[in-house]
Amino acid sequence: MSRLRLMFSHWPISIMALAMLAGLIALALGPWWLWPLVPVGVAMQMMNEYAMHRFLFHLPPPRAQWRFDLLYQAHYGHHDFPTVPGLFFVPWWVALPMLAVHYLAVSLVAGLILPGLGWQIGAAIILLGGVGTFLGYEWFHMTAHLPVPKTAPERHVTVLHNQHHFRDFTRWFHVSPGGEVIDRALGTAIDRDALRRAQRDEFMTTLGLRPDDPRLIAARARFGPRHGITAEQITRAAR
Repeated sequence: MSRLRLMFSHWPISIMALAMLAGLIALALGPWWLWPLVPVGVAMQMMNEYAMHRFLFHLPPPRAQWRFDLLYQAHYGHHDFPTVPGLFFVPWWVALPMLAVHYLAVSLVAGLILPGLGWQIGAAIILLGGVGTFLGYEWFHMTAHLPVPKTAPERHVTVLHNQHHFRDFTRWFHVSPGGEVIDRALGTAIDRDALRRAQRDEFMTTLGLRPDDPRLIAARARFGPRHGITAEQITRAAR
């Protein structure tokens, strides 16, 4: 399966692509000065990518199973089974509400400043800049977990993202190219020399939990079959 086909097999990607197309049309019909606002959306989404990954997807494992299950679907499961394609992408119930909230917030605020133009400013910042960056994130993240020929930027992303998965899951929260600037600025980069000296932490793929933690066992049994994870893989993951 080609990467593009795999990516669009996750149906929210199609919604995001249509949103980006709508943003492009809105800018084509609007004043020229909307175009310089697109990089604002890029920067905002890069920060959002980092913040969501660090402060939401890596919340301490909840004791309540239902809350644990939500985080398992959103991100824990991807760490548990990092090569399963169905777990590569942001779930629809995170991505689509995020899109709606961000677009409405920017459009409303911009509309107060420039009445009548809020929807187009929102299109420039969120639909084109933000969604375009999000789709880039999904592409690079998917590619980092696939054994395919890669461009130089894709190889660089893969190296750093593998360090997040297999060396220190409290570091390198960015994925998109260029996002490492944010990690370095906020103290969550991995120093190359320290990486050479460090031992691999225990229980990396389970984010510090024992592989046989009852919450993990329950979540694997519930969600694993949905993503083609076999009973043998689930049993092996608990060892």
